[in-house]
Amino acid sequence: MADTRARRVARGLLTTFYAIAGIGHLVFVDAVVRIVPPFVPAPRMVVLVTGLCELVGALGLMLPRWRRAAGWALAAYALCVWPANVQHAVMDLSRGTGLPIWYHAPRLFLQPVIVWWALWASGIVAPRRSSPRP
Repeated sequence: MADTRARRVARGLLTTFYAIAGIGHLVFVDAVVRIVPPFVPAPRMVVLVTGLCELVGALGLMLPRWRRAAGWALAAYALCVWPANVQHAVMDLSRGTGLPIWYHAPRLFLQPVIVWWALWASGIVAPRRSSPRP
């Protein structure tokens, strides 16, 4: 699959996104622990490990040898953290504290886009081409 300029830009943005998120998990551990769903064991350790996973995934996107593995891993990661994003929204919106709906709604609805973005930017999937018209 061709490594187009658009794919390189998308990969750079995704790398930056996950690097910042990973650093955030490691710097703001207590804040992130508060949004971990109650069914997740050892939330502090999970937050630290997920921060490291985001950093390793970002690094993997930059290395051609590891790019596809990083794409699969980051797509799976985006699915796995979705419950924490839902938990965060429920906490904030049900209590009337924290971040408003305009923050949470796009974050929740864009999660599938982030999954696709990881797969596309890493070269796993290609955009769908329309068939030629008769």
